[in-house]
Amino acid sequence: MSRQPKDRFPPQIRYLAWNEGCERFSFYGMTSILTIYMVTFLGVREPDAEANYHFFVFAVYLTPLVGAWIADRFLGRYRVILWLSLGYVFGHAAIAIWDSPAGLVLGLALIAIGAGGIKPTAAAYVGDQFDARSQHLLEKVYDLYYWMINLGSFTSMLVIPELLARFGPWVAFSVPGVLMAFALIIFWRGRRLYVNVPPTGPNPNGFFRVVRLALQKLGTTRPGEHWLDPARSQFPAEAVDGAKAVFRIVGVFAPIAAFWALFFQYGSSWVLQAERMNREVLGYTVKASQMGSLNAIFVLTTIPVFAGLVYPALQRRGVKTLALQKMQIGMFVTVLSFLWIMGVQLALDAGLRPHVAWQVPAYLFLSIGEVLVSVTALEFAYTQAPPSMKSVIMSLWYVTIAAGSLLTAGVAKLNRFHGVWYFAFFAVLMLIGAMAFAWVARRYQPTSFAVAPGPAPEGSP
Repeated sequence: MSRQPKDRFPPQIRYLAWNEGCERFSFYGMTSILTIYMVTFLGVREPDAEANYHFFVFAVYLTPLVGAWIADRFLGRYRVILWLSLGYVFGHAAIAIWDSPAGLVLGLALIAIGAGGIKPTAAAYVGDQFDARSQHLLEKVYDLYYWMINLGSFTSMLVIPELLARFGPWVAFSVPGVLMAFALIIFWRGRRLYVNVPPTGPNPNGFFRVVRLALQKLGTTRPGEHWLDPARSQFPAEAVDGAKAVFRIVGVFAPIAAFWALFFQYGSSWVLQAERMNREVLGYTVKASQMGSLNAIFVLTTIPVFAGLVYPALQRRGVKTLALQKMQIGMFVTVLSFLWIMGVQLALDAGLRPHVAWQVPAYLFLSIGEVLVSVTALEFAYTQAPPSMKSVIMSLWYVTIAAGSLLTAGVAKLNRFHGVWYFAFFAVLMLIGAMAFAWVARRYQPTSFAVAPGPAPEGSP
């Protein structure tokens, strides 16, 4: 086999990148109209529609725990991505064909299992394609990976709301299903090029076994020892160190739940806010659901600006652009997005009807925060994960999204906050989360588990 140039991506990355773009088109296209569909076509009350939207997001980002565990331990990442993608297609079909609350519930359940199970597995699968010679490209490939996510979301958020308005739910929900089918075909076509890290099988030195023994031995640690260290009496050092890595990463990720409590509101509360604003632009009435495409536009432009200009400029001046520092700045920038939305809501509560363009700066702040927090976290999670637990630790990142979405769903369902106070609550929550993250980040000691020399690509089943 010819040697891969050290500064070029492996050829199979193009299949994974386009697979991700099509899959994200299907997901964000469907979610862009989900709140409006529930309110307009199914007659759901606005607070309930908003809560249902975030309960769905919660489910999507909770299922990664199961998908990652199955991939790491039993089936391998290739098989999990392949088979869950098929169920994902059926979920879109159920919503499109069965235009009813029952059809929506069935379809969303299948999509939650498919999308949630695929996400951590696909993110880790991208990293698997790089061996020790090319691990320096990990940061760039995750930039590309995230760029493709936003290319898919941008195009879908422009197209799908228009299809809903012109042709109704059947067409609007069918097109995302077709794109998910394309994603499955593209992924399958690259099967002979992929590097497939075999599943570990049932692990006698697994994380939960280590933790259980350590809990049984609480109180037996010597001064200066970690509470997990007594498990070394029965488990190898790498198993105990891997368990420590999990808890370190959980500590870093926990405050980021506040970020996700805010982030996905551009598909719920921000859409409902835009519905009450003047949306005329050059004779065209912008759909409230189309405003979410601004997030993708800003991310698509911000990623190359940061990667090609900002980070290199800082490095030339001797300023290190460490992952945790980027994420910390992103958390504080995100506070500005909800402070801005609060200002827009103040105008609405005062009886004014401001133009929807006043939401644009909020999307800009939110997108900068996303690039600094979410893009960076993909690389951080992969490099900080022990080799046998990369999918599982990547899934912990998605659990923070689930936790934030569950909080938002609960606030919307209880309906305790109204108008500007609703957005004020989340702005304060984000500020507290940013301060907590800054405290944790200062105390985190990075560990490198990035990659070992990878096996040669082999044909996938």
